[in-house]
Amino acid sequence: MSKFAGKKAVVTGGTHGMGLAIVKALLDGGAEVVLTGRNEKNIEEARTELKSDSAHVVRSDAASMADIRALADTAQEKLGRVDYLFVNHGIAEVQTLDEVTEDAWDRAFAVNTKGAFFTVQSLSPLLNDGGAIVFTTVANDLIFPGLSAYSGSKEAVRAVAHVLAAEFLPRQIRVNLVAPGYIKTPTMGVVGLSDEERREFEEQGSQTTPLKRNGTVEEVAAAALFLAADATFSTNVEFPVDGGFAQGLSGAH
Repeated sequence: MSKFAGKKAVVTGGTHGMGLAIVKALLDGGAEVVLTGRNEKNIEEARTELKSDSAHVVRSDAASMADIRALADTAQEKLGRVDYLFVNHGIAEVQTLDEVTEDAWDRAFAVNTKGAFFTVQSLSPLLNDGGAIVFTTVANDLIFPGLSAYSGSKEAVRAVAHVLAAEFLPRQIRVNLVAPGYIKTPTMGVVGLSDEERREFEEQGSQTTPLKRNGTVEEVAAAALFLAADATFSTNVEFPVDGGFAQGLSGAH
């Protein structure tokens, strides 16, 4: 029997990168998945690539309360109940101190923090007792100039997740976090980088990560699925997938 046969999952930010890798692993294991995206190109490419009756691709903007409520309605219609919720969506824009506008700051927190919290709130009635929520944060101490709004919003997600882990204890719903470091994706996780800037960002990851390479989306997905399905006696845990970056290793050989 497939590992996730009969399981139902929602993956926000699931049409590309790490989220799509999570979706593929769930589908390969026999799960049924509702996945969200905001970019129309990514949505269409995901629909084409997945080609599965068990994958329900939904356009949803995590900054929109109306979209979040609609997502809960869609999840109830398509899945009924939900075993796993992966709160994976996020936006990162490189802007230095003098470049950050109020709109940019508000956008980061609206998507990354507010969107994450209200996604859980809206979908929580559908979660099975004994289920799991996994948030995607970012590796501790991963400091990159120009990502103050992004980093601040993800630190807030970390704090929210810790509180929710306590609030979900009566329902035996485990709340954990996966914290990626430098992960190789088409955008390197940052909006608006030029090709050269993406290459520089990737090279910085290879140089500063103790394991001397960028991680893969499949490695993040494996950790997220472990937290959701296998770590059945773990809650309020943050699992670094960062090649030793935040663990104090020097990287010296």
